[in-house]
Amino acid sequence: MGLIIWVSSPIKPASVSLNAWHIFAIFVATIIGCITRPLPIAGVAIVGLTLTVLFGIVPMKTAVSGFGSSTVWMIAMAYFMSRGFINTGLGRRVALVFVRLFGKRTLGLAYALIGVDLVTAPATPSNTARAGGIVYPIIKSLAETFHSDPKDGTQGKIGSFLVFAEFHGDLITSTMFMTAMAPNLVAVTLAKSLHITLSWMQWFLAGVVPGIICLLVVPYLIYKMYPPEIKDTPNAKAWADSELDKMGKMSLPEKIMGGVFLLALVLWMLSSFIGLDAALVAFMAVSLLLVCGVLSVDDILHETGAWNTLVWFSILIFMANELNSLGFIPWLSGAIGGALKGFSWGIVLAALALFYFYSHYLFASGTAHVSAMYAALLGVAVSAGAPATFSALMLGFVGSIFASTTHYANGPASVLFGSGYVSQGKWWQLNFVLGLFYLVVWGGVGALWMKVIGIW
Repeated sequence: MGLIIWVSSPIKPASVSLNAWHIFAIFVATIIGCITRPLPIAGVAIVGLTLTVLFGIVPMKTAVSGFGSSTVWMIAMAYFMSRGFINTGLGRRVALVFVRLFGKRTLGLAYALIGVDLVTAPATPSNTARAGGIVYPIIKSLAETFHSDPKDGTQGKIGSFLVFAEFHGDLITSTMFMTAMAPNLVAVTLAKSLHITLSWMQWFLAGVVPGIICLLVVPYLIYKMYPPEIKDTPNAKAWADSELDKMGKMSLPEKIMGGVFLLALVLWMLSSFIGLDAALVAFMAVSLLLVCGVLSVDDILHETGAWNTLVWFSILIFMANELNSLGFIPWLSGAIGGALKGFSWGIVLAALALFYFYSHYLFASGTAHVSAMYAALLGVAVSAGAPATFSALMLGFVGSIFASTTHYANGPASVLFGSGYVSQGKWWQLNFVLGLFYLVVWGGVGALWMKVIGIW
């Protein structure tokens, strides 16, 4: 595909430079590679960067500029913090406490597990780590306690409901916090390249009301549409108590991890008011964990998810910035905007959001999808007269809720569907209904809420 676009440069629009066209060809090839994965995503990105320099499109100094992005390093630091949750056992302890407090009924158990996701989301940019590393092991243990296992056809007792409810809880918390999922930070960086700055607190305030509505309503909807056979779980509290007894008293590393997490959360909330860079807050938190011995340098060096993200994210940032600075994104936005000329900005933004949401059926990665479309769609919305910050946030939220489509939509979907508790047919059927609910809540209630708080 990249080669086809490259050799079709003689028919490119006159207003698009040859370099802009060529980097577009490499960008498309890179994104398709990220989707089809002939190599891991970082390998695909490295090849893409190499080609842009080898063919003289940009100098090496420009090609590595993305590695200096503070957003990239913020993601890496947050990955290291999430490692602290897992290493110290604090994530598991929090999960068990929630189960003990709210686990008398199966529905309460689902809310408790989603509560764990909510608590850990602000400092865990890998939603796969939250769902797969912290919450799913608890679900698996609970399901086994109630003899619910897909191997013997008893997944419907309790396991199927808890797995599917946690997937949606993870999806919702990923939408609420800028730092809860890597694609959110990709969107923030791409918005910045269009001179639209989004702060951590701004994202949180815009998403808190639709997020809370979804957290309260969606588990209940799943409970009604996909009810578990076991409605009461009196043994859950006893099981959680026994597991907590095995863990013993809260250790010093857990206390330090909890304190540093709360400090980072408060500083992120205040960062836009006190002029403290959000990435610096993440560096401060990791430095404290290192000095206090909660994390070791080996922990950091072996956190492959962080270094993998740093490589591909930096390269995609560089490519997206070059597409914009060389004039390709402005041309594309103008062309699409021209086709939509005459429609109000509200209709244009709604059409773009729907297109963005349902096109995710073609993607197996939220990051690849956001990288491929977010900047162009945002540019179209703004050129149609839509408020810039409102459009950036709305499309940013869609970049999370579009995971409510397929069983390959993102990392958590792959992990939780792969557990075998939910069939593919049920996954697609229920997600289609819930996807409509998300569009109404985030696109309708969310838009009204952002009007109330003065974002547009």
